[in-house]
Amino acid sequence: MLPITKNLIKQLRSLEQRKFRRQEGEFVAEGNKLVQDNLLSLSCHRLVATPDWWTAHPEAEKSAEECYVISPADMERLSLMQSPQEVLGAFRMPNRVLDSDIEEALANQLVVALDEVQDPGNLGTIIRLCDWFGIRNIICSPNTADCFAPKVVQATMGAIARVKVYYTDLPTFLSTMRQRQVPVYGTFLEGENIYQSNLSPHGIIVMGNEGRGISDAVRQQVTHKLFIPPYPADALTSESLNVGIATAITVSEFRRRPTP
Repeated sequence: MLPITKNLIKQLRSLEQRKFRRQEGEFVAEGNKLVQDNLLSLSCHRLVATPDWWTAHPEAEKSAEECYVISPADMERLSLMQSPQEVLGAFRMPNRVLDSDIEEALANQLVVALDEVQDPGNLGTIIRLCDWFGIRNIICSPNTADCFAPKVVQATMGAIARVKVYYTDLPTFLSTMRQRQVPVYGTFLEGENIYQSNLSPHGIIVMGNEGRGISDAVRQQVTHKLFIPPYPADALTSESLNVGIATAITVSEFRRRPTP
């Protein structure tokens, strides 16, 4: 067990910024649940915790390459959260490359694709709900928020350890999946009522940007346009749904259908 240093606190805090996460190949998770979930499946470089946390979790010392003890006062300086937790981990970011073998496997799964979803809270919520509904892979456009940003990681509530997130050119990926006869779904105002649509147990569900929706390049690859209707149909309602809520409704409807 090592004492924390000012230089290490500075280094760990730098992981709040994307360029340093990429440079170090690490991201930060704070809080007992997040840390414990990530320890089950990801490599932990540094584990920093208060004396009380170490006393309650002595076995965790074997789960990280380096372990540090920190005072509550120093944890307040280190923490990236408004309410500092007792434990923080610096985990190595998995190197995920979307190759042809993975694409072949995805052809038989239900997958969510995100087209420039930029709000960290929305992305974290979507990762969390995909975990709930058994969707293990999310494909993101390059301009989608970084899944390893602290706010995203926190919003996943541990799901980041179980759901794989890939970043790639989305139109090209969708075109490839179409060539494999995989249905590509997207939500549009001019789409078919989702509750009356025939939905496949596998396919790609595309969700768009918070303000602009699905981009034109991605829209061209959508084979099935869906619409989440308001209730009642002629009611004066909000202009649109939050992308996290829309994703939850859409994925839930897919999972609700009996598997043939």
